[in-house]
Amino acid sequence: MDFQRVVARRRMVRNYSDRAVDPAVVNRILSNALHAPSAGFSQGWAFLLLDDRQTVARFWACTTPEGDGVDAWSEGMRRAPVIIVPLSCKREYLERYAAPDKGWTDMDESHWPVPYWDIDTGMAALLMLLTVTDEDLGACFFGIPPEMIAPFRAEFGVPDDYMPIGALSIGHRAEDRPSPSLKRGRRSTDEVVHRSRW
Repeated sequence: MDFQRVVARRRMVRNYSDRAVDPAVVNRILSNALHAPSAGFSQGWAFLLLDDRQTVARFWACTTPEGDGVDAWSEGMRRAPVIIVPLSCKREYLERYAAPDKGWTDMDESHWPVPYWDIDTGMAALLMLLTVTDEDLGACFFGIPPEMIAPFRAEFGVPDDYMPIGALSIGHRAEDRPSPSLKRGRRSTDEVVHRSRW
């Protein structure tokens, strides 16, 4: 698919058929994520792949607060046959920049103006979203509720120094209603681009 078409077609999909996704396509999605930029080529990310019904069901069970998950949005999302959880690792970045070729002699987090470990992992997630669109599939990037991160870690054995920055549901699109938020409209470049000065 032409790149401009991929960008124009990319949107969050919240309703899926239960049709399986080709494992070769899943591998391409994950491989493309590895081409995201990372500060110092730290690559402080990991991706938890859940691609069978049992593990996907376990994901929803351990990340859904009690009483939630019974609405139409949840029903459509839970049909996605693939979940990928991108995780960032701050330690990898702090260690990388304390290496002799980087110049810092300590692992003080105050050197970092923003958490590049999360930003870089987010860029990897965006490459996955674009690859999904290129494969004519659907995906939705969504957050794991903060109070459910500990149960998620315990369920899947995620180390304490890896933080889920969200999750991607991936599958074949089913008829979907657009998010009500889209009524706000997309902001124009003139509204968000400040040329030469604010």
